[in-house]
Order: sequence, then C-alpha cells, then structure tokens
Amino acid sequence: MDRLAAMEAFVKVVERGGFTAASDDLRLSRAMVSKHIQDLEAHLGARLLNRTTRRVSLTEVGRLYYDRSVQLLADLAEAEGVVGALQTTPRGRLRVNAPVSFGALHLAPAIVDFMKAQPDVTVELTLNDRVVDLVEEGYDLAVRIARLADSSLIARRLAPSRTVVCASPAYLEQRGWPGQPADLVHHDCLLYSYDVGGDEWHLDGPDGTVAIRVRGRLQANNGDALRAAALRGAGLVAMPSFIVGADLAAGRLVPVLPGYRAPELVIHAVYAPGRHLSAKVRSFIDFLVPRFGEWPEWDAWMSSGGGAGAPAP
Repeated sequence: MDRLAAMEAFVKVVERGGFTAASDDLRLSRAMVSKHIQDLEAHLGARLLNRTTRRVSLTEVGRLYYDRSVQLLADLAEAEGVVGALQTTPRGRLRVNAPVSFGALHLAPAIVDFMKAQPDVTVELTLNDRVVDLVEEGYDLAVRIARLADSSLIARRLAPSRTVVCASPAYLEQRGWPGQPADLVHHDCLLYSYDVGGDEWHLDGPDGTVAIRVRGRLQANNGDALRAAALRGAGLVAMPSFIVGADLAAGRLVPVLPGYRAPELVIHAVYAPGRHLSAKVRSFIDFLVPRFGEWPEWDAWMSSGGGAGAPAP
C-alpha cells in the first residue's frame, strides 16, 4: 500500500464529501479511491468513514486521523517547497574549501562580492593546503590547483595557474641573472616543502622540457612565506602568478629566463556529483568563472611581456 497516496485520497474524500468528487480531483477511478480508503482502514485496524448511499462522514477515530493527515500533508508540501526553492533560488549556507594563499588573496574578495549579489547565501570558507574529502567533511565545493586525480568529483575550470621564476632586483644585482635553466644550480632557490620533488624544477623551452635540480637554504610549506623571502632578496622562487602577480607588475619581483615557462596547472571548482546541483553552488561557480577567466587580473603584468616558469606551490 502506498500510505501517502491513501492518506491523500482519504483527505480528499473528506474535503469533497464523497468518492466521486474526490476521484475527479485526484484523476483516479472511483474504485481506486475506494481501494485506497479500504487499504488505509485495514492498515490502521479502524473504520475512518461512515458510508451511506448519499454521503460519507467521519468516525471519531476518522476525525482524529483526518486532522493529523491534513497537518502531515501540509508539512510535506512545505518541505518540498523549501527544497524546490533551494534548487531555484540561491540561499542557505555554502561551505567552501580552498588553498590558503589563493583563498586569502582572491577567493575571499570574490566571496564578499558574491554575497552582495546573493543576500540569502551565507558562506563558510575553510583554507588549508590538504586535499579534503568533500562528502565526508561536508563541503559543498572546493577550489583545487593541481592536475586532478581520477575521481567521481565534477570539475569546472575557473582559470589557468601560471608559475613564474622570479627574484627581487636586489638579489639579481648581487648574484646576477641566470641566462639559461642550467644556471639555476648556481643560485639560492626558495623551495616549497609540500611539493613532491620540489627541488627539481621543470621548464618548457624552445628545445622541449628541461629538469633542473635546484638547491637552497630555505624551504617553507606556504607560498606567502616564500614570496616574503623573495621580496627580501633571499633567492629565486618558482611561484604562481596569483601570489606574485602584483609584485611583478610593480617591479618588486622580476621574472627571469625569458622563453621558458613551467607547465600550466588549472584552477578548478570541484563538487560531488548529483542529479540536482543546488542553486547556491551553481550560482557561485557561475559567478567565479567570469570573475577569474583565462587572463585573470593577477596576470595583468604579462601584457607588458616577460615571464618564466617552474613548478611551484
């Protein structure tokens, strides 16, 4: 027995005062409406309706069950309405995870602007550089900057992640400019400790990809720390332009090795698969795609030329 359908039939019979009118409203045969009521009474072990040839009326038990049924059906309709609204109108709490540097520098300002456009959405942003389990930890989506491993997650491209080998003018004045990738072995390089094989930088150039084993006295697990060290003249750094783009534009850092670039990574928004993507997630991703794009603001320095790259945080 479909208890919900039987309950709806029972309520409709009471409201319309008979089986025929109820069957018309429900677009069911009179026999099917009658069967729903019979099955419901059998399930409950109680008579709900007094039937005569001219009318139906509620028994005492039927009155109690009718009142509760009306409330339950109203609650169900309200719940379905809430779910429907969440699927069509962005609202509710949006839980987002992102890498520390990108999240603080670029995602957080974007979130503020998104919340201005969507006043019914609240955002909980968590920043860390580990790969979180979206489903297990309850995130709606995550921003990831890497070659994505095969998984069931759905990914949407937000922007390229271009990496630049650069240093401060003071460092280059003191130690000289590397003329080719092999010269990097004679320089102090700032290393990212979370990067597997982080002391080997790969550069794409005119003759293909070259791998250079670099060394340095400082390594850190955070790109902002390495940027600060580079600004202080501590060495060459291979850094995503979303961290050092403003420094490159202002001349505080200078790109080296023109003609060589690191293989680009991609900044993705990833979320768990499902038949129904909530409006808050869909609208947030749709907001981020044009916000960043193929030439995001942090790569504005490239319009004047220059730049080189290597693997980086």
